[in-house]
Amino acid sequence: MNIFRELFAEIKIEMIIKTGFRIFFILVLSWFLAKILKRFLYRLEKQLTKRSESSGETPSESEKRIETIVRLVRQGAMLTMYLIVFLILLKEIGVDVGPIVASAGIVGVALGFGSQNLVRDIISGFFIILENQIRVGDVATINGTGGLVENINFRTIVLRDLRGVVHIFPNGTITTMSNSTYEWSAHVFEIGVAYKENIDNVIKLMNKTGEKLFHDKEFGQYMLEVPEIFGLDKFDDSAVVIKGRIKTMPSRQWEIGREYLRRIKITFDENQVEIPFPHRTIFFGEPVKPIDIQIAEKSKKSKK
Repeated sequence: MNIFRELFAEIKIEMIIKTGFRIFFILVLSWFLAKILKRFLYRLEKQLTKRSESSGETPSESEKRIETIVRLVRQGAMLTMYLIVFLILLKEIGVDVGPIVASAGIVGVALGFGSQNLVRDIISGFFIILENQIRVGDVATINGTGGLVENINFRTIVLRDLRGVVHIFPNGTITTMSNSTYEWSAHVFEIGVAYKENIDNVIKLMNKTGEKLFHDKEFGQYMLEVPEIFGLDKFDDSAVVIKGRIKTMPSRQWEIGREYLRRIKITFDENQVEIPFPHRTIFFGEPVKPIDIQIAEKSKKSKK
């Protein structure tokens, strides 16, 4: 009983009131800062949404990407704020937070050495999503491997190639990334014709074919402009090569390119434009008679 009396005797009402007031002030201030943080993140989300709409990004993809970014920022900021408030409250009630901070620092260093790659992947993934470098549904080439982007998160990016093989890349290991379907795509073609053909006439036929494809109801809706014919590009061994490009909506360049080449083949056949191909003549040397005939001829010569 004497111990409790001495303990309560040391506690002063003024100190309790002052400490309680400071704790109340800290809690109110932390609540106010949390409200400000939420409003800031809300405005950030609206700003990112407007930017994605102006760039023509699909609403479903932009919402998913922005939600991921905002959620990560919110979690990190709130966790940091709660940890700081918790340490301040401990100090206010008389707990020495120095050893706690020191031990937390040691644990943090130990975890840091063990999770360097994880932290690197998460930070890289955050900036990939924030900068909107690639999106789900894009066709991309990562570290020399191409495929369809099936999933993007803060640690990895998942690609599936034409053979159906799934490739998983940790974000921190990505050194090169190429996006074939960002905002718009293009099919670049090189068509060879015989040297005897009139190049100007061939280019006119290619332009007419491109215009018809552009005004086609089925395929024209995916084209951004009439196919662009650059002109004579190079002289090959058996053909002169005409180069051009078709700008399309994202991921539509292969479909439109195949249809354009199909129509070019039909147009060239109708106008008797030759598309040369290699010809080979195989020569086996002088004709050789069967062995039995050779023996018979030798025996006849020896009798004579």
